[in-house]
Amino acid sequence: MKNNNISLVLYGLLLLGLIAAPFLGAYPVFVMKLMCFALFASAFNLLLGFTGLLSFGHAAFLGGSAYIAGEAMKAWGLTPELGLIAGTLTGALLGWVFGVLAIRRQGIYFAMITLALAQMVFFICLQAKFTGGEDGLQGVPRGKLFGVLDLQNDLTMYYVALVIVVIGFLLIVRTIHSPFGQVLKGIKENEPRALSLGYDVGRFKLLAFVISAALSGLAGSLKTLVLGFATLSDVHWTASGQVILMTLVGGLGTLSGPLVGSAVVVLLENKIGEFGHLLASLTSIEWFGTLGESVTMVTGLIFVICVLAFRRGVMGEIIALMSRRR
Repeated sequence: MKNNNISLVLYGLLLLGLIAAPFLGAYPVFVMKLMCFALFASAFNLLLGFTGLLSFGHAAFLGGSAYIAGEAMKAWGLTPELGLIAGTLTGALLGWVFGVLAIRRQGIYFAMITLALAQMVFFICLQAKFTGGEDGLQGVPRGKLFGVLDLQNDLTMYYVALVIVVIGFLLIVRTIHSPFGQVLKGIKENEPRALSLGYDVGRFKLLAFVISAALSGLAGSLKTLVLGFATLSDVHWTASGQVILMTLVGGLGTLSGPLVGSAVVVLLENKIGEFGHLLASLTSIEWFGTLGESVTMVTGLIFVICVLAFRRGVMGEIIALMSRRR
């Protein structure tokens, strides 16, 4: 009970920090982008961290839904809420297709099937006319939420995005702590035992895959609504690698880990240049000024350090340390 109270306090402080962030000098669009990736990583963690399924194809759900939601709002004239629903349903549908084809396999075979299917989605997005090819889908309007809230205002958009991400995260928490979530944990720990107890393991895995894909689709749709565009980078295989990195750095199988991991990775990608220039000015070492051109190298180095020194991820190690002290 004490641990639960501490967790609630920390999550409450995080929520208060996000509510106050625009008034503390944070750039709303950047924080919204970070929140979208946090939801994406949390959705992926539901599949890998709590079900034990390693997918290399989650970029298909993020990017595919981003394109459909953007096209729905731009060309079809749908309102923002309907565009987000369309994107989420697209993610769920893709997740069902991927799951039906891949769920019968395990380990590396499962991962490779999801990667192959995701690459098919990537080439479809590259060739389709409405996606804009390498230029991406541009000029997606934010519109008015329910015909009332004008999302052109960054502050209004920020709090709408915050509410959506919080609801998505709470859905993940509820799923994990439900009887369904306990079965998923049992499948991850000992699948033959779950089978012997009479559980339809394939059906549970498929449902977990669809839920994860749908929430990833919601993250991609929201990202398109916030930024006003969708690009091939969202559906490229590197986005799948990125979400794996976020989850592992933050802490696999922890609720808070993907939140921390996504913050670390996104901040590195966007602020490493500024940090490098600061180090260069403090140390007079000019090489630090080139860090902004070596984001992939720095990210890879941090990943290696985390794997070697923090096997459980940042939050996993903190939770383990608190448990030892207790």
